[in-house]
Amino acid sequence: MKLDLKQNCQYALVVPTSMGVRITPLNGQPVHAGGLFHMQVTSAETNVVSVAACLGLPVKVLTTFVRGSPIAQLIKDNLRSRGMDFEGPDVPQGGPWGYRHQFNIADSGYGARGPRVWNDRAGEVGRTLNVKDFDLDRIFGREGVQIVHLSGLIGALSAETSRFCLELARAAKQHGSRISFDLNYRASFWKGREKELCATFAEIASLADILVGNEEDFQLCLGVNGPEAGGQGLPAQIGSFKDMIGSVQKAFPHASVYATTLREVVDANHHLWGAIMAAGDEWFVVEPRAITVLDRIGGGDGFVGGLLYAILRGWEPAKWIEFGWAAGALATTLLTDYVQPADEDQIWSIWHGNARVQR
Repeated sequence: MKLDLKQNCQYALVVPTSMGVRITPLNGQPVHAGGLFHMQVTSAETNVVSVAACLGLPVKVLTTFVRGSPIAQLIKDNLRSRGMDFEGPDVPQGGPWGYRHQFNIADSGYGARGPRVWNDRAGEVGRTLNVKDFDLDRIFGREGVQIVHLSGLIGALSAETSRFCLELARAAKQHGSRISFDLNYRASFWKGREKELCATFAEIASLADILVGNEEDFQLCLGVNGPEAGGQGLPAQIGSFKDMIGSVQKAFPHASVYATTLREVVDANHHLWGAIMAAGDEWFVVEPRAITVLDRIGGGDGFVGGLLYAILRGWEPAKWIEFGWAAGALATTLLTDYVQPADEDQIWSIWHGNARVQR
């Protein structure tokens, strides 16, 4: 099976997102202990498209910025350095209590101490993402897009971003672009908006060509039953995960690719990492394998990014899940939460278990 992609497009991937920064204590220390922090540009959605951008495919980011903000300048410079085009309005700050870029404050965890993440999103400028600020006919028609990647984080961020994601999906469908949708459920985003968001997510999922989520995502976003907790470990539950994806296929049959990652945490720095994918009538499974983790944040985004890159390259489906698994594993070895592969071989070496020095 191959996923037919629109040809002669300016962009391989387009993604809407809300940009911010992440601060993390050095040397695996907890946030409340203080000390020195590392600051980086972040968003889950640019984490995904970073794989393709770093490997030379044209990528465009749709977002909003705070006018005159040094954080906005940091973000723009970072996106340029990662080979990403971007567009979107510069919104006036409106004073010290106005708009700003969100802060993600992360404790990576260490050993027996699990990671903790605190999101500070008050006044987040990304909540103002509005379809009126973008010419979708130009982006999808005259420029051309092979895949638009949508995330449930942006889909649920605000009423405006929900409408924006829905309009992007409709425009993509109208112009023949493929749609990737990673459900990314967050309870705090859904509180008080359950009915509205269920309808929005169901419509986007009904238009999507690639659907990604974990058991919580599929159950809480789309109402599909997930695997029962059995305490038997991941390998014994693979059948239950397949049943879940089978239920998603029946409920949303338009898609061609359905995928979920598998993770069992031994401790903060040692995980079992696997994946399941249905492509057409075929199943592909990566049995959970041991990986060493520097920072787990971004592993799932790396998986989706690797999967989309492999699809865009026109490889066979067996390689889609392999490259996705390895890209996700690469993300967990980096202090940034996005993948920055030197080349395809670096990712394939991870898949093949080759960590020998290359000179």
